Order: sequence, then structure tokens, then C-alpha cells
Amino acid sequence: MNNPDIRRWVILLGIGLCAYWLVQSWVGYQQQKNSEDYTGTPAPSISSNEGSEDTDIPSNLSTSDGSAVSSGDEDVPDASLVAPSSQRDAVNNATESVEREFIEVKTPLHQIWIDPLGGDIVGAKLPEYPVSLKDPDIPTTLLDKRFGRTYIAQSGLIESNRSNRLPSRPVFTSVSRNYELEEAAEEDSLEVVLNFEKDGIQVTKTFVFHKDQYALQVRYDVQNNSSEPYTAGLYGLISRDAGPPDGVKTGFFRPPAYMGGAVTTPEKRYKRLKFKQLREQPFEIRGVEGGWIAFLQHYFISAWIPPQEGTYVYYAQRRNSGNFWYGFTSAEQTVAPGFSEIYEATFYVGPKRQRYLNPLADYLSLTVDYGFFWWLSVPMFAVLEWIQSWAVNWGISIVLLTIIIKTILFPLSEISYRSMARMRKLTPQIKRIQEKHGADRQKLGQEMMALYRKEKANPLSGCFPMLLQMPVFFALYWVLIESVELRQAPLMLWIQDLGAMDPWFILPILNGASMFLMQRLNPPMADPMQQRVMMLMPIMFCVICIFMPAGLVLYWVTNNLYSMGHHYFALKRAGATKPS
Repeated sequence: MNNPDIRRWVILLGIGLCAYWLVQSWVGYQQQKNSEDYTGTPAPSISSNEGSEDTDIPSNLSTSDGSAVSSGDEDVPDASLVAPSSQRDAVNNATESVEREFIEVKTPLHQIWIDPLGGDIVGAKLPEYPVSLKDPDIPTTLLDKRFGRTYIAQSGLIESNRSNRLPSRPVFTSVSRNYELEEAAEEDSLEVVLNFEKDGIQVTKTFVFHKDQYALQVRYDVQNNSSEPYTAGLYGLISRDAGPPDGVKTGFFRPPAYMGGAVTTPEKRYKRLKFKQLREQPFEIRGVEGGWIAFLQHYFISAWIPPQEGTYVYYAQRRNSGNFWYGFTSAEQTVAPGFSEIYEATFYVGPKRQRYLNPLADYLSLTVDYGFFWWLSVPMFAVLEWIQSWAVNWGISIVLLTIIIKTILFPLSEISYRSMARMRKLTPQIKRIQEKHGADRQKLGQEMMALYRKEKANPLSGCFPMLLQMPVFFALYWVLIESVELRQAPLMLWIQDLGAMDPWFILPILNGASMFLMQRLNPPMADPMQQRVMMLMPIMFCVICIFMPAGLVLYWVTNNLYSMGHHYFALKRAGATKPS
């Protein structure tokens, strides 16, 4: 190697090292910034006189009898959702202030804040899912109510005739403002009981939390001690602004996970309710037996699941405030004087884990959104989870699953590699034709086609088996992107989070190197320009993989190494490993 060559390689090495450290510094800065965003996120305030800056969030005003002042039709679902449309009564204009504090509930899986106004869940954090490995004591925040952020779960009773026998937003009372269900407690569940009474109608709203479940039960017990029947339906809704989840940022080449609503319908088991669609037209479907409605973000979900034997109206819409509603209403029940009735539903707030979602309702587990090839992704994840049950390490499980899939697809790969081996044996003849007719592209093409016909070779025959494998690739891709089980799951050594990018970029570099070696085994492209483009591909993929989850890059590296070994032995068997 002469001196100019040495200088060139030294300069390229220096540029590569500088680029490496610059990217690493930028990634570190972004991670620190995200961590600061989480640290600065306040818990739902427990002060008593917080005003609401959003008309979707009820104000602190109430009437003298304790009923909340409505802030307009933004507070509760329209009565037309439970019965034929009727005119709502005028808003009560009383302005007496009610002081209240949020009720805080702690369980091993949840940290929940409940607003006595309406009994809404206005805050939810997940202690089992910290925001990052660097901040293990800061739990991920899902539900939140503060300035500039609305993500709350509301529920209540709604009267179709709008007789206002009960206020739409009652202020409940509770014996305590702090509840806790400890891991060591003998009880498996905890009940938080809220009470309200007006004109002989006593309402008890009960939240039932469980030690080992992210689903909690919401129950209304209505005792009618008046002289007239009381008729109402139950509603549950999720109110959400359109802003991204706190601290979640996608990389340059990392596709964003779906964020928005979803519902199940008789026609479609899993239907997305996107912000864009709701801005143009609200969604409503009536007479659905069972079902659920949910709001999704990457890895996490909140969902209302009413009793599956009933019939419901499901709806989603954009409000005048700019927030979005995703909710349901039940059929009305009439409570005769001297009798009582129970209204109930389940609310889930937690990770998108199939083993938690499957028992709650049919098709709720489809909110683990694997995209178009979900029918392949679901069994793939089942196999991955089975491997992990005895391998105990998600990274090792990914490697083993990749090997299993590649082994199953071995016959297709064999066809492709045999075709490539035949093409590689023709490399010397292809080069001679290129040298002879390189200036005449038409003649070059004719001579190449004549060679292929003579040798019974087809340069495209190796592509079709590869295309057949693409659905498997995309299905596994979404399994590794969407599965919350891989979030903060360690592999070994420097990789402690398979759901995040490789902090030292070692896997992306290995992936680029393995792609480069794979190309060396393939027959050269006929067009010199195509050859140069293909030489750039490993570098491009190396850069792309920097921003991809380490678990996905681990799959690519394993796949490349397996394919490279298979390809090499296919070439060796065909006598094409050392073309002349």
C-alpha cells in the first residue's frame, strides 16, 4: 500500500471516529433531555382550588347542595347517546366554590389520583415501568391533568330525559384521601368508596383495585329512597389531547408507534380511530354487544370495558376544546322507589401485554398493534414468549427465534442461494462481456441475455424466494418494535435495554459489517453504478440501525450471520466460492 492510500485510510478513519463520537454525544444529550422532561412532570396536584384551563375538565364550582356546575356540553356525553335526542336543561349558574383534594391510591402496580368532582381518574403512574433505566424511581405517567396536558378517564350516570335529578358532575365524599394496598398485605384487593346523595337518591361509586392486575372495577350502586323512579345509563370515556406522550421521541429512521383510539365493532375486530379522522367526522356505532374502546400509545393503553353481556353505544369525537373523546354509554336502567341497581365497568390502564388483555374482552389484545401481518406476528410472539420462559433472557430468545425462523425458511433460501451460486460462476464471462461491450449498452444487454439463455441462468430467480420471506420479516419486525416485554429488558454487557438504541453502536456496526460480507458472496452487479450503490448500502443501514431498538438490530445481525453461513456453503457446494 503506497503512502497516498495510507493517508486516505487514516483520514477516513478519523472522519468515522469523529462522526461516531458526535452521534453518541447527540444521543446522550437527547436522553438527558428526555429524562429532564420526565423529572419535571408534576404529579397531579392535590391542591383544592385548581382552576381548569380546558372546558373538557370540570371546574371547581358547585351549587349549594354540592352538585357541580357544568361548564357546558363539554363535561359529559350528550344525552342522545343513551336515548333519542332531547334538549338539555340550562346550565346552573351558581358559583359557590367547593374545596376538594384529590384522592391518592397506591398499589404495587398503580399510583392513581381520583378527583372527587365526578370521581374522575385524573392521574395514573406505573411504578413497575420506570421512564428509563437511569431514572428507576420515576414511574411512567399515563393519565395526567395539568396545564397543557389532558389525559383523564371519566365515568358517571347520564339521564336521557335530562331531568337533572342528579348533577352530571357530583362532588363525592370519601372517608380518606390516601389509600394503599401493599405488596405484603394479606388482602388481594382494595376498595375506594365515594358517596353522594341528593333528593333521596344515594349514589355509591366504588373503585376496586387489585394487587396483581392493571384492570380495576368501577361500580355505581344507586339506592332510590325517593318516591319516584330514577332512570339513567352509565357512561365511561377517555379524554385526551393530541400531544405526544411525555418524553417519547422517535429517532430519525425509527417509525412512530400508533397513538390514537381504537374500538371493536361487529364488522371489524380492531378499528383505529385516528385523530385525523375524528377532526373530519365523529365516530358512533350503536347496538354493539360487549366490546371495548381504548386509547393507545407506544407500549401502553387505557381502555373502558363494559360488561360483555350488555349492549352499548361507542363513540369518538373531537371537542371544541381540541381534546378527543373515546367513550361508551350503556342502556338505561330504571331504579324503582325503595330499590337499588348496580352499574359497572372495567377500566384498564397499564402496559399492552397480551396476557393481561386477553381475559378482559375479545380482541382487546389486538391493541398490541402488529400492523398488517398481525396474523403472523401473534404466533411469532407466542413462540418468542415460550422461548423466553426457559431461556430467561429476551435477547437470547430473539437469537433463538431468528434461528428457528431461518431454519423453517431454509428451503426458500436454498433456492435463492443456488441461483446466486450459478450467477457467481458466470462472473468471469460477465466481466469479459462488460469489458468488450461496455460502451454499447444495447449490445451489452443482448450479450448478457444470450449468456443467461445459454447457461440456463436467471438473475431474478433468486429474488422471488426472498420476496416470499418479506411478510415474515415485517411480522417479526413489528413484534420486536411493539412488544412492551422488550422495553428495558437486558441482553448482557453494554446492552441493558433491548427496546432502546445500542448506546455504543456496536450492534449497528456489526450489522453493517455483516451486510458488507454478505455482498462479497453475491454475484457482482452488471452496472458499475449499481455496484457503487450496493457498496453504500451497508453504510446506510449502519446509520439507520443506530436509531433502531437494540433488539431489532440483534435480530438483523443474527439473520445476516445465519444467511451468510448458509450462502457460503451453498456457493461451496456449487464450486463458486473462488471465481476466476
